[in-house]
Amino acid sequence: MTRVTDPKHNAKLAARLSVAPMMDWTDRHCRYLHRLLSARTLLYTEMVTAPALVRGGALHLLDFSAAEHPVALQLGGSDPEELAAAARLGQQAGYDEINLNCGCPSDRVQSGTFGAVLMKDPARVAECVAAMREAVDVEVTVKCRIGVDDQQPEEVLPEFLSRVGAAGCSRFIIHARKAWLQGLSPKENRDIPPLDYDLVMRMRGYFGGLHLSVNGGIVSLEQAERFLDAGLDGVMVGRAAYHDPAGLLAQADRRIFGAGEDSDAVAVARAMLPYIETHLASGGKLAQVTRHMLGLFAGRPGARHWRRILSEGAHRPGAGPELVEQALGAVTEQAA
Repeated sequence: MTRVTDPKHNAKLAARLSVAPMMDWTDRHCRYLHRLLSARTLLYTEMVTAPALVRGGALHLLDFSAAEHPVALQLGGSDPEELAAAARLGQQAGYDEINLNCGCPSDRVQSGTFGAVLMKDPARVAECVAAMREAVDVEVTVKCRIGVDDQQPEEVLPEFLSRVGAAGCSRFIIHARKAWLQGLSPKENRDIPPLDYDLVMRMRGYFGGLHLSVNGGIVSLEQAERFLDAGLDGVMVGRAAYHDPAGLLAQADRRIFGAGEDSDAVAVARAMLPYIETHLASGGKLAQVTRHMLGLFAGRPGARHWRRILSEGAHRPGAGPELVEQALGAVTEQAA
């Protein structure tokens, strides 16, 4: 079975529901956990900058487990040649999609002239996309905002989608908020600018040939289902999937993709134990994995004990899988 027909490598099919790229959060350990919860949801890496790969040779940033498929690499950059070279490295590493970040508002990203600031230069984004598409066979996608600063989203977003779409990008993930590059911190940019889902829905009507996903403020599968029922092609969830991964992903295969069975948080926690053992054997630390597991039982009996045992014990010298088993015992005892 080829990558084209294998659902494990079909990022477009999986994009019906995806977990957002989140710096310092969606590393390979987080993605492995999320994959155990959902076999079909599309997972994204943290943003990896093209200069780090091409000039810095930081190819370890591309490491991931084959179990993570379908998985997409998000790149940050603004130089077409450099992004093309980085995209080639991503394809060689085995990623199923290469995504260009046009939405991150951090100061570091602005100083590098990429991320959300690229909303001001759709012509450059089009050049970047064209170069990346020429360099790789896997799909090249774009994650963007509805605008930045004093831009008028009703004018800016259609032009952006039109110009970048003409360069060969047929799939966009739209964070339904403006980014204020001056005056708001990256954290504030995730909450303060108002969401404009109606604008994203209008784009669905204007651009029938594009695959459009909505992102921003989505906290439940019910909300995701409403967007899909309204005609959007995909929904991307972010912080809610991190803080309550079972709540967002355990039923996703059945409810969003119409196939598969619901996963169980206890079984997933146990399935993480061999992964943890392998990580520790390679010189890793327990906390590097368990920090992503703290929300696994959010809202369930024993969740507080689970978080406390893991957060207090995972950093101690010699901490290993038995700590997870201890925390799991506290959960199952509370549930009983």
